[in-house]
Amino acid sequence: MSTAPEVKEVKGKVKKAKKIRKNVVRGIAHVKASFNNTIVTITDTNGETLAWDSAGTMGFKGARKSTPFAATRAGESCGQKARKYGVVECEVRIKGAGSGRESAINGIVSTGIKVTALEDHTPVPHNGCRPRKRRRV
Repeated sequence: MSTAPEVKEVKGKVKKAKKIRKNVVRGIAHVKASFNNTIVTITDTNGETLAWDSAGTMGFKGARKSTPFAATRAGESCGQKARKYGVVECEVRIKGAGSGRESAINGIVSTGIKVTALEDHTPVPHNGCRPRKRRRV
C-alpha cells in the first residue's frame, strides 16, 4: 500500500523525504462550504490527506470565491490530484451551508471518481453558545 520513505543526506543533515502513497482505492472527500469559500479535501480511509484544494487556491478572489462555479473548479482540481494516487471511489462528507455544496460534488464526479455515499456533517448546536446578532441588510 505505502512505500518506505527515502532518506537523503544534505550537508551532513539527514533529511527524511515525504512518504509516497500509491494505489489508494477508496477515499473520503470532505467538503467544507462556508459562505466565503469552499474547501475540498480528499483523504484515505485513515484520514490522512491525499489532496486538497479550495476556491481561493484556484485563483478566485473576494466574492467570486463563494460561487458554485469556483466550488466546481476546486472539486475538479482536487479530484484530479486524488486520481494520481489511484482513488476510484469515495464517500463525500459535507460541512457547512455555503453555495458550493452540490457543485463541489459535481466537480469530483466529473473527474471520474465514483461517489458511494453522501453524509451531512454540518455542526448544529444543541442550544450551546448564544448566536451572533442577526444581520440587517
